[in-house]
Amino acid sequence: MKALDKKGQGLSLTTIIVAAIALIVLVVLVMIFTGRIGVFKTGVEEAGEAELVKMRISYGDCRPTEGAELSFKKSINEAASEVEKETAKNTFRDEIDRCKSFTDKDTCRGQGCAWK
Repeated sequence: MKALDKKGQGLSLTTIIVAAIALIVLVVLVMIFTGRIGVFKTGVEEAGEAELVKMRISYGDCRPTEGAELSFKKSINEAASEVEKETAKNTFRDEIDRCKSFTDKDTCRGQGCAWK
């Protein structure tokens, strides 16, 4: 009778093995996704840099400052839609045109732009 009255205590070996496998799979998934997020972020930053390079083609002697360029790249990288990207591009084009309108070094710098 006493053999039938035994009550199990603790976890079975199968439960421990399944939990260990689940933990390993979870760790691997986290490693995969955190690595991919880093790759995605790099891709987004490269896209902003590519847009800036395209815009630099239209620079004249008087051009936007590095701060304006950084602000543009940030706007492009953080844009959630194509409309926001186009708005950022148009705003920066306006700044390029504003700076290009200054023909001498002193006026250019005095108006918050940079001379080449």
